[in-house]
Amino acid sequence: MSFEISGSIKAIFPEQTFKGGFNKREFLLLTKDGKFEQEINFECVKEKVDLVDHLKEGDAVTVSFDIRCREWQGKYFTNLVAWKITGSGAAKTDSSPEEPSFEPDDVVLDEEPPF
Repeated sequence: MSFEISGSIKAIFPEQTFKGGFNKREFLLLTKDGKFEQEINFECVKEKVDLVDHLKEGDAVTVSFDIRCREWQGKYFTNLVAWKITGSGAAKTDSSPEEPSFEPDDVVLDEEPPF
């Protein structure tokens, strides 16, 4: 099951690499729930870390994500794993040297979750 939420980018953190070649990059999304703002931490893992490259603080985006939970030593950890980001700050990655032409609100970085 996947979820979707909109907001603005509050912070983008450096990529982290762990033993075994696993890598991730986290970012904070600022949303408004009624009259209160909420900061929500998302992560992009493995090949999806590129989704964050074209974002900057203040960009309005919609994040598609999955919720993952795992147990470790009797404690449970929940992660929000982003697999698609659309909106004003998102840009389609392209291996060609020319910049693709697009309208920022129409960009979709990925169509399917990575599973």
